[in-house]
Amino acid sequence: MTRVAIVTGGTRGIGEAISLKLQGMGITVVANYAGNDEKARAFTERTGIAAYKWDVGDHQACLDGCVRVADEVGPIDIVVNNAGITRDGTLARMSYDDWHDVMRINLGGCFNMAKATFPGMVERGWGRIVNIGSINGQAGQYGQVNYAAAKSGIHGFTKALAQEGAKKGVTVNAIAPGYIDTDMVAAVPAPVLEKIVAKIPVGRLGQADEIARGVAFLCSEDAGFVTGSTMSINGGQHMY
Repeated sequence: MTRVAIVTGGTRGIGEAISLKLQGMGITVVANYAGNDEKARAFTERTGIAAYKWDVGDHQACLDGCVRVADEVGPIDIVVNNAGITRDGTLARMSYDDWHDVMRINLGGCFNMAKATFPGMVERGWGRIVNIGSINGQAGQYGQVNYAAAKSGIHGFTKALAQEGAKKGVTVNAIAPGYIDTDMVAAVPAPVLEKIVAKIPVGRLGQADEIARGVAFLCSEDAGFVTGSTMSINGGQHMY
């Protein structure tokens, strides 16, 4: 039986790497995206992975989108909550909208997608939810009270929901990436990036595929005894 997976934010960066890795496992993958239609079309043409557009911070949109995927592709067995945004700034400079937008998408998206898919997984007796947290949700980061709070919330959300699914064949885990060589990190000024890399014991940025390999394991049959866990993939920068 072919499993069906949704990867939110699945057409670019870490999300794209996850989508491709799951596809390579023989899983039927659907990539959710929020805004860039042109890049989503190019992604689908390049990979053959269908891209569905909705805002994961919109509760009803998640419910409707997952119904559409289930109708058109099949029952959803795996959800990877990867979609996220940043609105960095110190508390003094951070607007309420900066706070709310990050919480709505980064943390609210996990809730919305779980509400849309978790009951079906429980009913069928098998499921995998993997939430992408962050090293900055574990250790904190200057100028990111919104992002760090949302990502830290993901880790708590993961542990709590894992307890609800454990006896039903549904595992819920998280991955906390460190600094990964993506467009988001590439936007960091070079002098700042050099200081970041200097603090990583392995001496380099991570690669998106290294996160994807961790997700692939947690989504596999082999990970049936792993739930409520956070896998830190950060080159030793924060040992948690």
